[in-house]
Amino acid sequence: MPERRAAGPGVTGRTGVVALAVSLALPLVGLALLLWQPEIDVAWEDHPAHFWLVLAAAVVGALIAYAMGAAALQRGDARVLLASYAFFVTAAFLGLHALATPGVLLTTPNAGFVLATPVGLVLGAVFAVWSGSDLGGEQDVAIVRRAPLLRAAIVVVVAGWAALSLIRVWPLDEGVVPEQVDGVLAATAGAAVVGFAVAAWRYLRLWREGRAALPLAVASAFVLLAEASVAVAFSRNWHLSWWEWHVLMLAAVLLVALVARSQWHEERFAALYLKDTTEGEREMSILFADLQGFTTFSEAHEPREVTQMLNAYFEVAVPAVAGRYGGDVDRIIGDALMVTFNRRGDQPDHARRAALAGLALQEATATVLAENPGWPTFRVGINSGPVSVSVLGTAGGRTHTVIGDTVNTASRIEGKAPAGGVAVSAATLALLPDAEAEPLGFLELKGKSEPVEVFRLLSVG
Repeated sequence: MPERRAAGPGVTGRTGVVALAVSLALPLVGLALLLWQPEIDVAWEDHPAHFWLVLAAAVVGALIAYAMGAAALQRGDARVLLASYAFFVTAAFLGLHALATPGVLLTTPNAGFVLATPVGLVLGAVFAVWSGSDLGGEQDVAIVRRAPLLRAAIVVVVAGWAALSLIRVWPLDEGVVPEQVDGVLAATAGAAVVGFAVAAWRYLRLWREGRAALPLAVASAFVLLAEASVAVAFSRNWHLSWWEWHVLMLAAVLLVALVARSQWHEERFAALYLKDTTEGEREMSILFADLQGFTTFSEAHEPREVTQMLNAYFEVAVPAVAGRYGGDVDRIIGDALMVTFNRRGDQPDHARRAALAGLALQEATATVLAENPGWPTFRVGINSGPVSVSVLGTAGGRTHTVIGDTVNTASRIEGKAPAGGVAVSAATLALLPDAEAEPLGFLELKGKSEPVEVFRLLSVG
């Protein structure tokens, strides 16, 4: 059975799909007509219009890349990450092309800045094809782990291209403007067309699996970028055929931006996630924490005072578990805090991280408690084991969370923990060979034939 995703508005009507296909084909038909009838390919040279049009496309593309990249790193999804780099590198080189407008940064056309667009399209196509390939498992984790390196490489390439263009190093010297070199442009355009066509086909397959709008929008954007690549190679400078590829690039990024904007803000790019991100399994450690005596405190104090107390605690508790030890705060409900470790599969030492985070949380909140005698006290429970990661919900309310017996047991262990202490399961303790702990007894759990032994963690070692 194909994978189905509850990921937002669907696109299923045959009429709508046909209309979209016709719409995507029209720019190519228009370009062919302009090239076939040169007399209607009129010239219009307007430098300010060119600058703002290209800059708008670059800015929108950069915003899309940023939003996708942030979601990808948060969820550890290689597909969304690589797709973000496809838009990032295209937008970056398009920005250089905007600066090539005479009178903006330079007084005369610059070969490197003019050629920046087709180069950016080729590099963008590489990332687009890569993002649509079969990813998952260790490959997914490795790509996300190398995200800073990939991002830095793109920045270096763009900055290097700009520098070489400004100092006019061969072949970006003061020779013929590259737009007049048909062979160079045709070669780069051909590579970009093939790459974006392959990427579009792969995202169309993803759309067919779930019928969500976003994969179709990305596929359509790649089609538009492929058509823009054709126009780059064959259009005439400052003529309608030349303006067409500028408009196509703006349309491509606007399409993705508008469809992404229409998605529910939580997990906006969920329709693009890899299966490992939405239905994968991880070996994880789960930390639960709540305040013993919270109900009694709430009954005796005004809501404003309760809120101030919770904020004072969470201001030190969240950085202790998330910032220092890389935990992901799954949710905060009232006085309860749930934190996951190894959510993206990149923390093999998840048990140690969770244990240290639990002790750090107690140390940080103890300082707050010392300044406010009479406040309730945190207790922490930790369990390790197999967990299912999943996107739950649909349009109007989605969340990326973890579920399974390991999670439920962690929650029950937290209830066994003494005030101010950290309780861990035997499964977690087994992953901490140098830890010091003392037994707290056994926990009877519904549905389990054997009770769960719980220990109070004293140190990690």
